[in-house]
Amino acid sequence: MKQLGDILLEGGHVTREQLANAVEEQRRVGRRLGRVLVELGVLSEGQLVAALATQIGLKFVDLSDYPVDGSAVSRVPATVCRRHNALPIGYDDGKLIVAMADPANVFAIDDMRSMTGMDVKPVVATKADVVAAINRYHRGDDEMDELTSAIDVSDEDDDLSSVKEITEEAPIVKFVNLLITQAIQDRASDIHIEPAEKDLRVRFRIDGVLHEIMRSPKSITAGVTSRLKIMADINIAERRIPQDGRLSVTANGKKIDLRVATLPTVWGEKIVMRILDNTTAMMKLSDLGFGDANYEVYSKSFVKPYGMILVTGPTGSGKSTTLYATLNIVSKPEVNVITVEDPVEYRIPGINQVQANPKAGLTFAAALRSILRSDPDIVLLG
Repeated sequence: MKQLGDILLEGGHVTREQLANAVEEQRRVGRRLGRVLVELGVLSEGQLVAALATQIGLKFVDLSDYPVDGSAVSRVPATVCRRHNALPIGYDDGKLIVAMADPANVFAIDDMRSMTGMDVKPVVATKADVVAAINRYHRGDDEMDELTSAIDVSDEDDDLSSVKEITEEAPIVKFVNLLITQAIQDRASDIHIEPAEKDLRVRFRIDGVLHEIMRSPKSITAGVTSRLKIMADINIAERRIPQDGRLSVTANGKKIDLRVATLPTVWGEKIVMRILDNTTAMMKLSDLGFGDANYEVYSKSFVKPYGMILVTGPTGSGKSTTLYATLNIVSKPEVNVITVEDPVEYRIPGINQVQANPKAGLTFAAALRSILRSDPDIVLLG
């Protein structure tokens, strides 16, 4: 096994002089070398834990920037996670990935193996990150469990005055607010609220993949659905046809818009909410993860005075983000930029954005014909 000092030197985290000073201080105070380096301000806690993970041959994860799988989190109760400072965060080749502050804790590994029936693959994270992640994910679960038990609404209740009254009650309001807040914290792009025969399923789309977050009693379906329809200014009396709406919330000091769409199913109205973080529209193209070669090709393409660029991909893959980042580059006072969108996800100053409205006859084709008479330099359809 490599010495910690050698790993830190190879990683460029310390100089030989800093290491020598730390070794001298270690001998004086009788503390572990890594802890001494942190106390001297040479290393951060994360750098130390990452180096220790390398030393024992395990992967280090930064939980503040890790796509945690909600279905993995829900496999182990909060009490067990807090007792062991460990949190399931995903799956790998049929194994449960567990972030641990102490990967040598065999009791934690045994507990999680027996509770889930899965082999455990430990990864290392700082204790502070593990505790914060447990509080973040299980706080929501605990509160939602309490709220669902406090909500008493029959899903078969067709009395609109009764349903409307229920949607203003504290448990329903808190449940919906917590659901949206949790999705934003998890960096989800969409929230799926789906009634089933015996329960209500909630899924988040994170990094393009749907993850089941929770299943709640069937009895809360009418209250949750009606609350969201009221917030999005959708007709709660109409349950037979799809409807669209929009709502806004404030999270962490930022205004977040959500596009809401309802869809009648045999078990009730399914609701999908697309989370529209307005800061996404201001992202730089260079921050989107393009490879150098692709970035160069794309950058040369959109500055040409002619031609067409097609941007395709599955839901949540970054199509809109890429296009808006491009618009931020090409939009200038001397250029007339017009978009036709369905819907307009982000509102960008200086750009003429048109909302398609087929019911009013404003289809993409009709809008495009009108745009050609509006002296455009750049047109975006999407």
